[in-house]
This record gives sequence, C-alpha cells and structure tokens, in this order.
Amino acid sequence: MLAATALHPPAPGGNAAPGQIRVLIADDSAVVRGLVARWIGEAGFAVVGTAANGRIALEMMARHDPDVVLLDIDMPELDGTQALPLLLARSPGLQVVMMSTLTTRNADISLKCLALGAVDYLAKPESNRGVTTSDAFRVELIERVRLFGGSRARRRGVAPTPHAGAAAAPAPAPLPARAPAPIALRPKARSAVPPKAFLIGSSTGGPRAVGEVLEKIGAATLRRLPTLIVQHMPPVFTAVFAEHLGARTGLPAAEGKADEPLLPGRIYVAPGGRHMRLQGGAGRETTIRLDDGPPVNFCRPAVDVLFQDAAALFGAATVSVILTGMGSDGTNGARALVEAGGPVLAQDEATSTVWGMPGSVAKAGLAQAILPLGELGPALRALISGQPA
Repeated sequence: MLAATALHPPAPGGNAAPGQIRVLIADDSAVVRGLVARWIGEAGFAVVGTAANGRIALEMMARHDPDVVLLDIDMPELDGTQALPLLLARSPGLQVVMMSTLTTRNADISLKCLALGAVDYLAKPESNRGVTTSDAFRVELIERVRLFGGSRARRRGVAPTPHAGAAAAPAPAPLPARAPAPIALRPKARSAVPPKAFLIGSSTGGPRAVGEVLEKIGAATLRRLPTLIVQHMPPVFTAVFAEHLGARTGLPAAEGKADEPLLPGRIYVAPGGRHMRLQGGAGRETTIRLDDGPPVNFCRPAVDVLFQDAAALFGAATVSVILTGMGSDGTNGARALVEAGGPVLAQDEATSTVWGMPGSVAKAGLAQAILPLGELGPALRALISGQPA
C-alpha cells in the first residue's frame, strides 16, 4: 500500500519561491498525481497545482502560471489533446510534456501533440504499480522538469533554484565575464564520391525537427539514396514515428528490419530498444543488422553505433546531420564519418530544443556547418545532390 504522502502531496498553490521551477500536474489518476507531486517536491521544484482533467488544469493556469505542465493524454471532460492548444494559447512559451502509456494509439497522439507545440513526451508504465516501481520513469520525469522548467525560468529572467527551502549560500564574488570559446567549423568535404547514405541522429525535440528537415530536402532528392534515422524513442513510438515520416514525405518509411537491404528512396528508423547496425562490404549487399547489445551513451538505439558502421562501410559516401537532443550521442560516430571524409552538419543552439547532441559535435570541431533548423534542409539537399553546401 502506498504511503499517505504519496496520495496526499503538499497543498499546491502560491508556494513557489522566487526562481523555483513551477510545475502543474494534470492526470486523472490520483495515485500518479500524488507520486509525481512527491517526486517533484523531493527534487526541489514547486508543485503549484494538480488537476484530474484538462478543464481543471486550465482553471489553474491564471492563478499559478506554471513553467511546466505534465499533461496526461487520457482524462475525462477535457483530455490532453484538447487541453494542449488551450494551455499554450493562455501561456505562450509554456513547456508542456505529454504523458501516455506505451500503446500505438497513444504514441500516435503524442507525436501529433509535438507538432501542436508540446516540447516532449513521457512513456508511462501501464499500471499504477508500474509507476510506483519504475525508477527510469521517475528519473526521466525529473530530468525533463529540470530541463524545460529551467529554460522557461531563464526566459522569465529568473535564475532557477535547484532546491526549495535550502538555506541561501553566500553569493560568490562575480567572475569576469568570458566570451564563449569560438567553435571551429570543419573544412568542407571535397569528396567526388556520390553519397550512398543519408544519416540523421536526434533525441529530445527530434520528431518535429526530423520531419521538417526531410520535408525541406524534398522527396525527389531523398529518392537518390537510403535515409537512416536514429531517434531516441521507446518501442512502439519508433514504428509510429516512421509512419508519420512516410505520410509527411510520401516515401516508404518503417522501422529497420534484420537483414533488410538498403534501397534508395526508403526511410529506415532504428527500432526502439535495439541498435540499428549495418553489414556488408567487399562486394556484398549492404543490409541492416539489429543488435540487442548494451546501451551506448545510455541509449539503445544509439546514434554512434549506426554512424560508426556507416563510416566503415561507406567512407566518404555519406551525408549526415545531428539534430536537437540531450547528451552527446553521435559525437564519436560523427568523428568516424569525418575521418572517413564525409560531411557532418549540426543544428544550431537557437533552434534546438536541447543543444546537447549537436552542441557536442559542434564543440568537438566536427561540424562542416552549424545551421538553424530551417536552413538545414536546403544545405543537406545540396550535399546529397553533389553541390557545394
């Protein structure tokens, strides 16, 4: 049986200290609301409201002005998909993270919500018991609140505080302002080899970014070569993500399958929970190999795994891009591609949901260009077509 504190969190309201990240939880399960509220409080953030449906969440918005809303999809009266646009209209810049169980329907809805303005999604365990025992769900939830809440607090001009109620430490003497270290761009690749594969690595914020990049490259150009994508996602979500990309581009798109040959004009998405690798060479057909090995960079699928295989098989005959995402997955793979002579592009910080993965590649001096999301498609189209980017 759950402890009483899990079911009855501290009364929400105007209890946020200046600079403290403010969170509103909307979920029809009292158990989930209580547990999540407790976790958020223990992490040093402020729960300014809990709501059993979207209508109550909307009523709380004006009183509490949260930085982050954790929004369940399935709720009575007003569900998450109906509440999302209304919440964003009332508070532009609000960071909304969708929560749903791992079903095909909910994966489809979550991805549509990202297109409508949600910043991310969280896959919930299927049962209340699963929620109470899942350390991974708790860690991911707190990580997203810290990331997105901190971003919103900074935009409000308030430095987020990490721990509520902690004694204030003496302010250190201000350090002299330092200009950020300049980022060196990689010299443009001059390979005369036509590209044989287009590679994308992405994570947080990636579903929307990947779709926009592919759309701006255009189906006519993408038909020249296979497109391989590693997007950090759980199982079920990756299959639905591939369907969305297929609908958006008009090209065949699906999760990569074991021993499937790489064909021009097809989009292959690494399946959630498995590394997507490549095998072939020495005159043999290049095919996909799925790997259940340990996570790389805490990720499975991992961008590094695919990129390193592509570098070994295709050498300079690759074009690749690292898009928005947390962490540094893709940096080692990008290094392998660059050393083989292939160009690597990275999304810029201003248009990234999180400048972790592309920032790591950029700071390592591996990017031939660092571009806003809207400019990546045309630049990649030029590279795939054999024109100077």
